[in-house]
Amino acid sequence: MSVRSAPPRQRWDALWVNAQLATMTVASAYGTIMDGALAVKDRRIAWVGPRRELPAGALDARIDDPDDAKMVVHDAGGRWMTPGLIDCHTHIVHAGNRAREFELRLKGASYESIEREGGGIAATVAATRAAAEDELLEQSAARLAPLLREGVTTIEIKSGYGLDLDTEAKMLRVARRLGHRFGIRVRTSYLGAHALPREFAGRPDAYVDFVCDDVIPSLASTGLVDAVDAFCDTIGFTRAQTARVFEAAQRAGLPVKLHAEQLSDQDGAALAASYRALSADHLEHLSAAGIEAMAAAGTVAVLLPTAFYFLRDTRVPPVAALRKAGVPMAVATDCNPGTSPTTSLLLALNMACTLFRLTPAEALAGVTRHAAHALGLQNRCGMLQAGLAADFVLWDDLESPGELAYRLGYNPCHRIVRGGTFAVVPS
Repeated sequence: MSVRSAPPRQRWDALWVNAQLATMTVASAYGTIMDGALAVKDRRIAWVGPRRELPAGALDARIDDPDDAKMVVHDAGGRWMTPGLIDCHTHIVHAGNRAREFELRLKGASYESIEREGGGIAATVAATRAAAEDELLEQSAARLAPLLREGVTTIEIKSGYGLDLDTEAKMLRVARRLGHRFGIRVRTSYLGAHALPREFAGRPDAYVDFVCDDVIPSLASTGLVDAVDAFCDTIGFTRAQTARVFEAAQRAGLPVKLHAEQLSDQDGAALAASYRALSADHLEHLSAAGIEAMAAAGTVAVLLPTAFYFLRDTRVPPVAALRKAGVPMAVATDCNPGTSPTTSLLLALNMACTLFRLTPAEALAGVTRHAAHALGLQNRCGMLQAGLAADFVLWDDLESPGELAYRLGYNPCHRIVRGGTFAVVPS
């Protein structure tokens, strides 16, 4: 008489059941799985799907198998589960604030006039240069904490408020330290071509030489930099100067990103696309040619609605044209002291919908799947999919994931899981 062999046992570390999953694996909606289950093994998602399709014996207790005995089963209580949120454009490491400039703008001063009179980025550069590294760490940690409480598990942090080698390196070290302190994934971008420092006044090409020949090679050798960014606009750097920065980044083996078409159309998005940039960001003045170039290159459009709101801008990025061209649209806070002093990615979700007319599903994709793509992490996080990092969030009191973009000033985050284990979130 033959004996039928038992099905192979699942050796997972943890299993979540009774969850409504917004997997974010499809372009047009949430990738919903009702009454879903998700398994974790070695800090990655090992299985995801409807609970009824769990492999045979997945929930069986195995007192005779030490490996299976280690698996923990969690009941999600019917809550919605999404991927961990990703804030893919921030300047969160800086010292001081620019509240005085906020008052000046309300009285009629323009962003450009404040910058030209020594305020703006230059003011933050002075404060950041003066701050000790530990002081800078504590100021930045206080800004990061609210984002973590909203379910952010991955964040991009730019330098660009040092504009010299030592301070830029200090900022990037602080960014790495924030990742270690809070157990989150941090991607860094060197933004030396952010503004012209006073010691190079009237000599922008000499400063670009310094960025390309000295700073990029030095920082790249330290492992502190994941990408190189630049500000290509009327008060930033020219297209030709930006191209030189991109060439230096490529020589150092670093991908590029760009602040493009925020205040005017400098054809920066098309330039970025020609270098296969991860993203072009802002884009209020983006042209049809820029859209076509981004679509061809796979460059992500990062929309920054809180900066648009804070500056009381009136020119909306061409969202409908980006959508039609199939350009992925990410959403981020642009957390910075001058034009977007916000620490709420959920607020950015709402503004992406109300100001830019994204759908709630597009907005949520913008802080998960597309945000991961904007950081070159599409194969590591941003979706509830087998093989990706087990970073996800359980939400209270949601009838649908669209409520994350609907509510203002409300944080329904219940629990955050990073790498398959419950995260300790700063209070």
